[in-house]
Amino acid sequence: MALYRVNTDDYQDQLHKKAQRLSEAYREFTHLEPELFPSPPIHYRLRAEFKVWHEGGVAHYAMYRQGEHKKPFIIDEFTVGSELMNTLMPKVLETVNGSEVLRKRLFSAEFLTTLSGDALITLIYHKRLDEIWEQEARALQNKLGFPILGRSRKQKVVLERDYVTEQFEIDGKQYQYKQVEGSFTQPNGEICRSMIHWAKSACGKMNSDLLELYCGNGNLTIPLSENFQKVLATEISKVSVNSAQENIRTNGVSNLNIVRLSSEEFTQAIDKVRPFRRLAEIDLDSYSFDTVLVDPPRAGLDQDTCTMVARFPRILYISCNPETQLENLRLLSKTHRIDRFALFDQFPYTDHTETGLLLVRR
Repeated sequence: MALYRVNTDDYQDQLHKKAQRLSEAYREFTHLEPELFPSPPIHYRLRAEFKVWHEGGVAHYAMYRQGEHKKPFIIDEFTVGSELMNTLMPKVLETVNGSEVLRKRLFSAEFLTTLSGDALITLIYHKRLDEIWEQEARALQNKLGFPILGRSRKQKVVLERDYVTEQFEIDGKQYQYKQVEGSFTQPNGEICRSMIHWAKSACGKMNSDLLELYCGNGNLTIPLSENFQKVLATEISKVSVNSAQENIRTNGVSNLNIVRLSSEEFTQAIDKVRPFRRLAEIDLDSYSFDTVLVDPPRAGLDQDTCTMVARFPRILYISCNPETQLENLRLLSKTHRIDRFALFDQFPYTDHTETGLLLVRR
């Protein structure tokens, strides 16, 4: 048994070195030093998945080093996880080990928590979940005071709900988001707040419209809608689009439309290459876009989308992969300069770096 703890003593030094590496990597395009947004040194991660290792009739949480999938690293504490996650972990495991029904063929356990104190626990099995499992799971749910969700092959058992509700404050205003299990959410809640605050500051108040690609559940979209006259956002995930629509209603936003399209499809639509039924009620020509926000997956922007984005006077580009962002910059820097530059330390103690750029037409 091991405690998964981190050495926080050298965190600031690690962050400084990460910023130095980022500055050097982007020196071709800017001499600005990145604005630094540090993470809390512990309890920063709001979601995590643990494999379940069975030994001697007892279930343990386990992780695996890369390439060593048969050699588990047994843990009973996860200090990078939220405090609520660490409170729930031993309670879940104690009940699982006290119930053969809950323990048998349990494959993994996922914890989804929020800054505002909500949680959802998903138990994943290599067996069909029956009424007896449901009875035991409901007892665990009642004990924890948070919902349990069960999954197995082609089966999803929702005992209460399959989402958490996040609430936090940005610039004195409260926002509320529905975050559905299995859909993308920012893992580091405080860094998520920093990203939103920085994006609002970088954009400023505009008398024009915003286009956003890859909007997810509206995490950035909803606060940024206050800075623009109108906003059009796109997202390919149906679950995320549905969550975004609900989050729009919950937060009382009236100047925002979300359409389920990929970035490639939207590029075809705005170039009038072909029509899309999902845009039938949207008059693209009625928008006066001045700014485009992109927060793409690790692969970055595809060539056509990058070319389309380059037409906008201002590009707000948030990236989880500086390597692909730098590739896109080779095109975008021909027409735009970097006006703001940020480093978001989403994953401390790793080489992973997330960046924010405001690009302004030359």
